[in-house]
Formats: sequence, C-alpha cells, structure tokens
Amino acid sequence: ILIVVEGTLYVGFVTSNQDGNRLFTKVLNKGDVFVFPIGLIHFQLNVGYGNAVAIAALSSQNPGTITIANALFKANPSISPEVLTKAFQVDKTIIDYLQKQFWSDNNN
Repeated sequence: ILIVVEGTLYVGFVTSNQDGNRLFTKVLNKGDVFVFPIGLIHFQLNVGYGNAVAIAALSSQNPGTITIANALFKANPSISPEVLTKAFQVDKTIIDYLQKQFWSDNNN
C-alpha cells in the first residue's frame, strides 16, 4: 500500500502472464492511496513540480527487492545472451551493450 503525503506520483503495476500482462496506472495526489498486489512488477514516478513524499507499508518486515534490469542483464552467472535475444527479440549486440550497463547488486 502507498499513501501520498506530498506531491504527485504516477504509479502502476503489470498483471501476470495469465492475465495478459495488463498495465494498471493512476496519478496520485496528496492524500491518495494505492494498493500494489503482492509479487507483481510495479513502479512509482514523481510527475509533480517538486518533491514527492509517500509512505509505503509492505506485507512483510523483510519483503526483499529485485531490480528487474539488474536481475536480467547482470545475473551471476550471466543469463545466456541467446536466451535474452529471444526473450526481447533484439540483436545480440544490444544484449551485450545492456549487460555492460548494469551493476550486479542493488547497493550501487
């Protein structure tokens, strides 16, 4: 759950494959609340003219975080470029470039 304390946020989530990977979005203003379903890819983006402040409540005291691009392009050991080129339907040179752009942990 996300509660906007100050500012304006554009938020959304993508449903799972069996639901057609549908995107749900909303622009939230001060006082608005949004619920993200557990385990789905989601995002928040400040679209206001100043700072945004929000309070998030999670389903666990240690829910973990996965940065999707890092998990895909900087896995250890690396995901085969053949797998990634087929998944993203791009040339191997693009995958090679992307794999050089990301860090291998979420602390950098």
